[in-house]
Amino acid sequence: MKLIYITASMPYGPGEAFFIPEINELLKRDVEFLIVPRSPSGEVVNEDAKHLTDVALKRPLLSAGILLGAALETLRHPWRALKATARLFTEDGPVVLLKNLAVLPKGLWLARVARDWKADHIHVQWLTTTSTMAMIASEMTGIPFSCTAHRGDIVDSNMLETKSRRVSFLRFISEDGLEIARKKSKQPLGGNLFVLHLSVDIPRLPTKEATFANPPVLLCAAHLIERKGQRYLIEAVDMLKDRGVDIKLLLAGEGEQRGELEAMVEQSGLRDRISFLGQVGHKDLLEMYERREIDIVVLPTLHEGIPVTLIEAMAYGVPVISTETGGIPELLKDGAGIILQPRDPLALADAIEEVIGSQSLREKLVAAGRRRVEDGWSTSNFFTTTMEHIKGPAENTGSGE
Repeated sequence: MKLIYITASMPYGPGEAFFIPEINELLKRDVEFLIVPRSPSGEVVNEDAKHLTDVALKRPLLSAGILLGAALETLRHPWRALKATARLFTEDGPVVLLKNLAVLPKGLWLARVARDWKADHIHVQWLTTTSTMAMIASEMTGIPFSCTAHRGDIVDSNMLETKSRRVSFLRFISEDGLEIARKKSKQPLGGNLFVLHLSVDIPRLPTKEATFANPPVLLCAAHLIERKGQRYLIEAVDMLKDRGVDIKLLLAGEGEQRGELEAMVEQSGLRDRISFLGQVGHKDLLEMYERREIDIVVLPTLHEGIPVTLIEAMAYGVPVISTETGGIPELLKDGAGIILQPRDPLALADAIEEVIGSQSLREKLVAAGRRRVEDGWSTSNFFTTTMEHIKGPAENTGSGE
């Protein structure tokens, strides 16, 4: 199986590290692999993504080489290029159209790459312009393509109905995501739609005894942006300080709200309790779990799919606290974690105090969380299900040679 895998930027830049376990599983199973990032940004940030540069084709979104490849592909198949371009003119509005036209040259260039490399299948992350690239390449070559949809990309609704009919399959990472897609769609969605959660490697549980540090260490690993809700966690830490509950909070990540959040910490007199770690590599984060340096993972997010940061913490036996939004209830149901309403610092403070005050509760959360991940979020389950859909019968909606 020769598989082209399209990302937004990964393995370059800080984002999309949560794809790495699934890609590693495909590589381990001898799938011949070519990663094509739409907009490769910067250098490799995540240590455990460095080996992926060996199978990545790093090209900018637009360059002389991209334009030349697009022109040659258009000359080779002018009618197909016209059809692929015309398909971008949908009722989703001028903003969506302009975004899709921006990736048209790279989609045409990708068609040449896929044909010359003799790809069997194209899979793409995100139901946005990355999947537009894949759809164009599929239209030009007849090579089937599929897509993994997350949450924000579904809400953006970039040719949702059209793409659902063109893909060989459309994977959603949560039941919530599939429900959003159905509500957003003005017409019944077509194609092969299914839910397959994001997966992680299931590690051996650390042998070090699971006791709380003194003071207990909490981690929130997320971009420092408004929708991740770190401000409510800072308010919760302030409440715990007033109660005499001593904890240490680590905020891992970067983002536009860092200055505002640092000011909150300073004004609340919490500098001795809250530390900003900046961007932490994926491998470094997992090593923190493995060494039992983290006692609780908290994600007070306002909007989310199913965060891999929670799945990985649960796999390593770290109890988690998060909010009732997106696909999180799917992950944390049946006592696998504590679920709270968003924007509620008091509830956050109460939950944190409850967990650190009860070793038995911690043990229940750890056991239930680990079972939950083992049952539905393992990379081996991902590989089996994905290959069934790639190799299974699916109408090839491309044009072919």
